[in-house]
Amino acid sequence: MLHEDEWDVWYDNLIRAFGGVPEPPEERELYRELTPVERSIGAWDGDVCVGTAGAFGFRMTVPGGARVPAAGVTMVSVAATHRRRGLLTSMMRRQLDDVRAWGEPLAVLTASEPAIYGRFGYACATYQLSAEIDTGRVRLVLPPGAEDVTLRYAAVADVLDACEAVYARLVPRRAGMLERLPGWERLALLDPESGRDGASPRQCVIAERDGEITGYALFRVKPEWEVSGHNGEVQLKELAALDPATDAALWRFLFDIDLTTRLSARSRPVDEAWRYQVSDIRRCRPRLRDGLYVRLVDVGAALEARTYQTAVDVVLEVEDAFCPWNEGRWRLTGDAKGASCVRTADRADLALSVRELAAVYLGGVSLGSLAAAGRVRELRDGAVAEAAVAFGTAVAPWLPHGF
Repeated sequence: MLHEDEWDVWYDNLIRAFGGVPEPPEERELYRELTPVERSIGAWDGDVCVGTAGAFGFRMTVPGGARVPAAGVTMVSVAATHRRRGLLTSMMRRQLDDVRAWGEPLAVLTASEPAIYGRFGYACATYQLSAEIDTGRVRLVLPPGAEDVTLRYAAVADVLDACEAVYARLVPRRAGMLERLPGWERLALLDPESGRDGASPRQCVIAERDGEITGYALFRVKPEWEVSGHNGEVQLKELAALDPATDAALWRFLFDIDLTTRLSARSRPVDEAWRYQVSDIRRCRPRLRDGLYVRLVDVGAALEARTYQTAVDVVLEVEDAFCPWNEGRWRLTGDAKGASCVRTADRADLALSVRELAAVYLGGVSLGSLAAAGRVRELRDGAVAEAAVAFGTAVAPWLPHGF
């Protein structure tokens, strides 16, 4: 366990492992306050820190709307001088043992190098969409009610509580979303000039309907000029809306900002409505990439914590060499109201590793696709199709921010 007086050395080692560029002082200080030192690990060679790992204590939405304890694995690094000595494996071993002892059935992370974490049982469970939209040529078709939404500029600090209230109402609606821990709302206030690359300070627009705040957008504007005229860019940082009309009104506002011809949106849900409202999706240049990686620390508790689209009764033969307490056969029964997952000696219907279970856990990856890829074995005819439908979700899972 990390000690409070070791944090600066520990964090310096982390920064060096990620390139060595110092963070602005206010950002470093905030992360110092947010770091749970009692849930953090340091690896030391004498008095030199050579490895780091931490775990925030999140609650994450799972299919069905429950918020389940999940260790947010973060700040993982090994000094370049100490590669290939088993340090990362040792830290991952200690950390997952700790997570199990804390009674948290899930561990989650975002991966700087996706190839690293599969051997520890993590798998990509959500994806995110980015776009570079040519707003000079692309237009939106708005749904009914969008004209009833009013927008106003506001200082982020003045409306932070209102924005957080909107976010909190959205958390139970989509698997993969995280309840904000105390202090995390202050990340929206971090806006160092060094991170703007010529763009404006962060701006905020609030959306209201019938006197109620129903959404917001945080963004920057980067002015650019060419011989032919203006060519500015809107850089979307965050957008949240409680209803389709508010969502559309905020997107239209971003499309129409004066002296801009491009809208850059990063890390958005893959099923957002704007994709089906634009006049030309090709000129939006959508790109898909991996998002949240999930690890089932307690298979039975994790599968019981979520609900299932259709009735399911399936016996899973689970392989998990890194956390052997998960290995063996589990009978999963459940529906849209709840689930049970218990040990069984019955014959298995599906055979898979804990990674495949992690991939499908939030409903964003198809069990059928994994079976087609040779990563799931069907031992009873029809079992893949039945389970694939049950594990699916009507709304794509999404991680709204990193950690």
